[in-house]
Order: sequence, then structure tokens, then C-alpha cells
Amino acid sequence: MTKMKRLRRFGALAIFLAAVVTAGRAGATPSLVIDVASGQVLEQDQATASWYPASLTKLMTAYVALDAVRAGRISMDTPLMMSPRACRMAPSKMGFRAGSEVTLHNALIMLMVKSANDIAVAIAEGVSGSVEAFADEMNRASANLGMTQSQWVNPNGLPDSRQVTSARDLAILGRALYLQFPEYAYLFNIGAMQIGGRVHPTHNGLLGRYPGADGMKTGFTCPAGFNLVASATHGGQRLIAVVLGAPSAAARTAKAAALLDRAFQTGSPIGTLASLPSVGPTAAPDMRDKVCRNRGAATAEFMAEVEDMSIPVGSAPTGIPLLDSMGAGTQRISVREIAHLPRPQFTPVQVYAGRAPGYAGPVARARAPGAPIGEQPDLAAYANDSQTPANGEASPISRAAPDATSMRRGKHGKRQSARAVDAPAERIIQDPANDNAAAEGVAEKSKAKGSTKASTAKTPARSSTKTAAKPAAGKPAADKNAAGNPAAPKDNAAKPKTAGKADAKPAAAKPSAAKTAATKPKPAAQEKTQ
Repeated sequence: MTKMKRLRRFGALAIFLAAVVTAGRAGATPSLVIDVASGQVLEQDQATASWYPASLTKLMTAYVALDAVRAGRISMDTPLMMSPRACRMAPSKMGFRAGSEVTLHNALIMLMVKSANDIAVAIAEGVSGSVEAFADEMNRASANLGMTQSQWVNPNGLPDSRQVTSARDLAILGRALYLQFPEYAYLFNIGAMQIGGRVHPTHNGLLGRYPGADGMKTGFTCPAGFNLVASATHGGQRLIAVVLGAPSAAARTAKAAALLDRAFQTGSPIGTLASLPSVGPTAAPDMRDKVCRNRGAATAEFMAEVEDMSIPVGSAPTGIPLLDSMGAGTQRISVREIAHLPRPQFTPVQVYAGRAPGYAGPVARARAPGAPIGEQPDLAAYANDSQTPANGEASPISRAAPDATSMRRGKHGKRQSARAVDAPAERIIQDPANDNAAAEGVAEKSKAKGSTKASTAKTPARSSTKTAAKPAAGKPAADKNAAGNPAAPKDNAAKPKTAGKADAKPAAAKPSAAKTAATKPKPAAQEKTQ
């Protein structure tokens, strides 16, 4: 009898200890560290678990685009024309209007720094003709690289349950970018970019803060959490760290810094990427409750898993001005504090909209799949914007997803929603001679403030006609506006505000998507891809 009681007590203790261990791992999410040169895995945790990539998708977009450059299908100076489909993407975005042009080189910088969703679609259409054709290329490239757990349906990472990857696959992708395209490694290590008078800083919290940090990409949506692929180099050794599903930007930065620190100091190979078990793409978990609804508790759990590593500061030059200015001696800083350091000051890389000086080649735009770059667009390429997948689940690639709007509240968020209006395909059919005029119009739009923005927010039906649907120079106005109503005559633009309101009344019976997005109650925490 005594022996049975002891066995029962031992069993209860074992169950309790297992529960404690499981509870301690509750905040853990996938992570991985590899050596770039050898491909050896130095540390991994759930590295083959399926996950939503969010804007880490854009690393795959960059890979396919650079592969097309290498194959001679397109050049870095080739202008990409913004289509109505690209312009309708949810934030984060550049906000160029349909018909605008941007070179592939500038587009890739905007993709990596600003994480612009509209630019991702412009790249996809410019390289492959359509988003769908580009997604096919993404999947073929993934298979060739051995990314057996990835499936792609869009080039920007806006929420879609079919689009999944893993930490292992993302490490394979990051390594391939560095090894196959070393001449373009600078694209992933840009601290800020400037277009016109506005500077856009990087979302990568390690750049300028962690010694040796030299690139890669961040991503965020509520279902995915805060993701990061980060690289750093010490003593000629380059490592890549992957962190998925962190509850905040600061948490993902701290976790990546801790992983890199430990790997640089004590890391040893535990196998290859190919040796990690792979079962193919499966359903990914939805992190919305932990990331966008209960972030405080989730952050506490996640940070409990982050080892409190520390970086020496001041004892020797780190190459990071921000750290070297903190003082001399043996002062150290915790990796948990890195993300809270002041924002580093970078010399921004200059980018612009429009063609490269002296360029006289073709323009890459949406077209029939397989058609060569430079052909006039096929309007059928825009007809599938509202296409529904076979399983009946609508994909948000062609519309602003409800949970993909800006996290900023107030007027800024409303302006972004109000700008997400349909623009007719007729806008981009223009004579080659007018292409430059359309591109130059972008600069004027970016400078427009005050009354224009107020008009856009108050009368979305009219603003979509006067801005997004404005035809190219020398071409007749579109027959219908974005709301499906007859277009107002040109001289109506000069009428008083009261007349404008009267004209917009017929659209009130059937609110436009833009107006609905602007007036819809916002959840406690909103998202955008980064």
C-alpha cells in the first residue's frame, strides 16, 4: 500500500513538472540561427513550424526580381508602371497614383525600407505580368531553393491563410540572397531612404544599434505577429537569425540580439538546414489574440524566454556611433534595452519616382502572362481583382484587409483608408509620349495638402473621380467614376463646397469601400505590414 502511494505521488509530481515546463514554454515561438557560409544550424526552436510570413514575403519578392535581372528579363533601370490594382493595396504603401512610374532599383529600396505593399505588386506585375504569374514564379523559386514548407499567393504578405512559410525556409532564403546576389546585399542594409523632402527610416531595430548588424527584413500583421530575419557579421563570420511571432517590435529585436550574441560567443553546429525535419506547408497559428489584443501578457511570456545577454559598450569601438558615444570603460548594455535606445541617425538613400535619366527602353507594366515587357497592358489583367479562391475564402490581395490598416489612429488612418479607392484601368492606357507626364504628376500629388486632403476625406466618391481616376494628359475623362456613377463635368471642379456635397449625395445610398473603411469603428489594435 505504501509503495502504491509513493508511485501515485511520483506520478503526480511528474505531471506537475511537465505542466511547469509547458507553461514556461508558453511564450516561445519559432526561432533559428545559421552560419551563412556553411549553412550549419547553430540554434533552433520550432524552426519547421508553419507560420505566416507577413512582410518577410518581400524577401522572396526581391529574390524573384533579382533572379529576373540576372536572367536578362528586366534591368534595374526598367520603369515599373503602377496599376490600379497596385494602388489599391493596404498600408504600408508609397501611395503613388495609377500610371506613375518607378525604376526597379528604386522600387526594391522602397520595398526593403518602407515595406511598401503597392510597390510589391508593381514589381510582381512588372516582372511577370500579373500577381498570379509572379506567385507561380515565387513557388518555383522556393522549390528550387529547397524551401519545402513555403507557399506563396501574393508578393507583399498581406493576410492570406494560404500563404505560409517557416523559420527554416526563411533562413534558406536569406542565405540564398547573400550568396547568389552579393552585389545587391546593400539593399537589405539601408537605414533610411528619402523621397522628396520626406525621410523613411528602416523598421529593423538592430541596424545602427547592434554591433555588426548588416541587414535583412521585418514583417508584421496581427495573425503573424512581429517577424524578423536579421543578419550580423563579426570577425568575418556572418550569421542569420530568424524570429517569428514576437508580440512587439522591441521583443523581436531583443530576441534576435540575444540569439546572435549567444551564437557568436558559444555557438556550435548542431546540423544542417537540410537535416531539419520537414512535413510541408500546414495551417499556421493565428497570433491575433496575443499580439493585437493581449499584448502585455504575451510580451511578459515572450521576454521570459529571452536570455539576458549583454553587449560591452565603450571598452572598444563597436563601429556603432550610438553605442560608442555612451561612454568608456567596461559599461555593458542588455540586449533587452537595445530596441529602446534612441533612433540611430542614418544618411538616407535618395530615391525618386519616374524614369532614370536618359532611359529609352520599354516600361514594365501589368500585361498578359508571358507577354514581353513593353507591350500595352491587357485589361483582363485587372478583371481578376475580386477573384475568389476555389475554397471560397476571399483573398485580401486586391483590397484593404480589415486587419491590415494602419496602427495609427485618428486623421492619418482615415486619410489612408479614404485613399484606398478604385481607379479605372483606363488611367494607365496612354501614349508612350505621355508616360513621363504621368510620372511627373506624382511629385505634385505628394506635395498637395490642406483642401485636397479634406475633400478626399469628406467626399470619397468625388475625390476618386478627380484624383485616382483623372485621365492622362490629352485623353478623355473616364465615363464612370470609382463608385460606378457618371463622371461629373470638368467645370464642376470649380463649384463651391456646397455644390460638391450635393453632387456626392447619390453615392450615399451605396457607400464606397473607401468611405466604409474611413467610418468603420476601429479595433483596439490595428495592423499594417512592415
